[in-house]
Amino acid sequence: MTRKVILDVDTGTDDAVAIMLGALHPDLDLAAVTTVNGNVPLSATTANTLRVLDAIGRPDIPVHPGLAHPIARRGFPGQTHFERDSERDMHGSALPLPAPVTAARDESAVEFLLHTLRDTTEPVTLVPVGPLSNIATVLAADPGVRDAVDEIVIMGGAHAYGNVTPSAEFNIWTDPEAAAMVFSAGFPRLTLVPLDATHQALVTRADCAKLAGLGTAAGRAAADLITRRIDAYSAGHGVHAPDSAPVHDAVCVAYLVRPEVITTRPVRVEVETTGALTVGRTVMDLRPNATGEPNASVAFGARAEVLTELLLDTFSGPAAR
Repeated sequence: MTRKVILDVDTGTDDAVAIMLGALHPDLDLAAVTTVNGNVPLSATTANTLRVLDAIGRPDIPVHPGLAHPIARRGFPGQTHFERDSERDMHGSALPLPAPVTAARDESAVEFLLHTLRDTTEPVTLVPVGPLSNIATVLAADPGVRDAVDEIVIMGGAHAYGNVTPSAEFNIWTDPEAAAMVFSAGFPRLTLVPLDATHQALVTRADCAKLAGLGTAAGRAAADLITRRIDAYSAGHGVHAPDSAPVHDAVCVAYLVRPEVITTRPVRVEVETTGALTVGRTVMDLRPNATGEPNASVAFGARAEVLTELLLDTFSGPAAR
């Protein structure tokens, strides 16, 4: 049986690899992709998503544009995020893929998610790998739709260190009120894949050479996009092993078919929304005498070899050509 998946993305380079993996793996039924403001503004995340699906021959997968701003904070927090140093910019407004031919659907992401979750007769897995604005808006409209979600797998947050601030990871920091709503919503199964895990699943230049060598459209695109990430990290975006970079969002999709890619533990996770220095921090209670029931399975480890093996296998298959 295939697993029905909806990806919610703010498509930059790592979202693109996640979309390709979700669209091409034979055990996944990528029913739709919804977009949100994040790595780049909504118009660009939507166009980038369409670029990716067109490039790999999956224009049949519908794309629904979502929220262009956080749910409570008008004006993207830290708008200078979009004013990037070109050498360290791993996303860019437009991914290096042909302009999209397919158009986004008229139905908004929130409308699509609401009617899909209300009407579904089979379990749905939600995989939000950007800010959680769309998901929180759906929950505000109908909290009961959470019961139609067999699992929500979130890329975001950090315990040891943040990336946009010392305390916070970008996706959660961008819309902390939305994240707080999602973590308190009572999803039956919530898996969180934070920076603590994704920074351990590094993809190398040698891996990119293997992807390019597959000779498929997906292999070449993944190699180009991940190389762009490696170049950005090498120019000072972050400190990692030489000639490698994390591909955060792809780890979430990999988990759906290869759960051993991460190691998790049950944790109580709450989101700081008011701290002057800590807004957007995912506060994880790891104390032996932790108070409150765990509301998430949080990944603290990840296996790079499982991720790269899955990318190579998936992007070499007939669907990737």
